[in-house]
Amino acid sequence: MAERMTPFALMEKLISFPTVSRDTNIPLIDWVAGYLDGHGIESHRYIDPEQPKHALFAHVGPWEEGAIVLSGHTDVVPVDGQPWDTDPFSVVEKNGKYYGRGTCDMKGFDALALWALVEAHHAGVKRPLQIALSFDEEVGCTGAPPMIKAMQPVLPKGSAVIVGEPSTMQAVTGHKGGTGFNTHVVGFEVHSSLLHTGVNAIMAGAKLIEWANEMNTENMGRKPSALAAMFDPPFTTVHVGMIEGGTAHNITAKDCFFAMDFRVVPGENKDAWGTAYLKKVREVEKQMQKVVADTRIEVTPRFDVPALEPEEDGEAETLVRQITGDNASHKVSYGTEAGQFQEAGYSAVICGPGDIAQAHQPNEFIEVAQFNAGHDFMRKLVARLQS
Repeated sequence: MAERMTPFALMEKLISFPTVSRDTNIPLIDWVAGYLDGHGIESHRYIDPEQPKHALFAHVGPWEEGAIVLSGHTDVVPVDGQPWDTDPFSVVEKNGKYYGRGTCDMKGFDALALWALVEAHHAGVKRPLQIALSFDEEVGCTGAPPMIKAMQPVLPKGSAVIVGEPSTMQAVTGHKGGTGFNTHVVGFEVHSSLLHTGVNAIMAGAKLIEWANEMNTENMGRKPSALAAMFDPPFTTVHVGMIEGGTAHNITAKDCFFAMDFRVVPGENKDAWGTAYLKKVREVEKQMQKVVADTRIEVTPRFDVPALEPEEDGEAETLVRQITGDNASHKVSYGTEAGQFQEAGYSAVICGPGDIAQAHQPNEFIEVAQFNAGHDFMRKLVARLQS
């Protein structure tokens, strides 16, 4: 029988795999599958047909519906250009903190979930436990939906999902939804002294970005609904974080590329925001084509993440509150895979060790005390499943 690794040893192993979203995660999944197999746990995979990435899911305990599902993602954000003091893909303990890419977001939780699954298997739990490890969460939560769909005919349906994004072990019961669009403005190059005869793609794109500013101002000034008021900020935000284009300062730019993203408060229709953006795109495109007919704006969907709606007497929330003793109300503005599980018919809650403020940062860390709190949570969860 394989060695039963500690949560810390499992975290060290998972972080040693540099599973940046642009790269494969298959070596990590292969290792996890082998580790589970060594303990007599059969795992299953969703294999992405278009890129070298796999998701993994497994079930222990009675072969029946009603499992608790521990959900995590295996990808991490890049470290390029970040001033790390240590090797990002090795765990280093200093001053009561574990440093490494993914310690907080979210291989620390993944390690705890793997530990719990193996412990539950050997304990012979009376209620089943499942694990679901996805990919491409960091690029728009695109890997979870096909994984969730693949789980349905293979495993008995779980009833409550704990998504272990860093929440300092608090029960987060709601988050904003999100949708985003890659935008490519195709202009027409001329010398900038004759700019009226060409179409500057950057300047045309700026009209769309200014529309985002106007929407943010309008949303900020509107009285929020009771549901929106639970979030910070209590309104839908429209954002452009990167832009590129142009070839020289004295040529009207032929191309401009940027992504337009929306973080939508529950209660608002995120698809309506996409429709409003496309309406503005067509308006700007029409202005461009009055100057040069052969210009255009291409818009392609980038991600689409449903909100996590607070549940009335939700099973997942109730379970987490019973274990943690946390009875406060917590909502976040970032998106997670919890809304996707909820959309698929699961009760869902977010609860994981670490602080989201450390996610994606150079010298990312999780406090040792937070990791230990996560370990204590898993011990209590396994004990509950035995009773």
